[in-house]
Amino acid sequence: MAPEHPAEERTPRRRPLRVAAGVFGDLLFTVGVLLALLVVYSLWWTNLTADRHADRSAERLRQAWSAAAPTVSPTGAASTAAPPPYDAGGGIGFLHVPALGAGYQVLVKVGADEDTLADGVVGVYTAPYPSAMPWDAQGNFALAAHRDGHGAKFHDLDRLKPGDPLVVETRDRWYVYRVDATLPETSKYDTGVIAPVPTGSPYTEPGRYITLTTCTPVYTSLYRMAVWGSLVREEPMDPGRTPLAELR
Repeated sequence: MAPEHPAEERTPRRRPLRVAAGVFGDLLFTVGVLLALLVVYSLWWTNLTADRHADRSAERLRQAWSAAAPTVSPTGAASTAAPPPYDAGGGIGFLHVPALGAGYQVLVKVGADEDTLADGVVGVYTAPYPSAMPWDAQGNFALAAHRDGHGAKFHDLDRLKPGDPLVVETRDRWYVYRVDATLPETSKYDTGVIAPVPTGSPYTEPGRYITLTTCTPVYTSLYRMAVWGSLVREEPMDPGRTPLAELR
């Protein structure tokens, strides 16, 4: 006897809920892939490109230093001219932090804006407090760098502790600071940490200070951390020696 219903009606129809679940699953997979690519871009690719850019900038700065001829004093002794004025984005020297590795060196540029820091460098704050320079008679040499992505130059800043040296290399001089205190976490709106006499630091009067800041916790930008140090000595640049070796 022939069936009463066509053959196609005997085939079970896919339920709408099952179809929706399949589409939702595909969507989740796609979103997961996109998020993974975003993480790769943010943490790996930006580090790679920023490091390349920073290396080229550092090489150009050292070449400029080599090309700058020293002046000669009336006594005939070689001396160097006063530091030139620095424009936004200009390189002023290098920050060395032996506690973060024997070869730790990062280019320091004027400006702590996003464009400058994206180049894989440490930036000098220009606002809300114009940063003092290491050679100034007093003030706070306040610096910022990314903790993750774009070179991640301050990724391990939380490893620093009181007593660790921080060394700034300029064309003519070395400036050696020592860490005095750290602030593990504060509001990202707490600009007092980079004031001439930093709020929350152990300092109560003007001096020659350095402040390093970055985001915290790691892989977020919810808060800021700060490391404060004070100048312990400076010495002229001598091609025959470096203070870094004795500080490691």
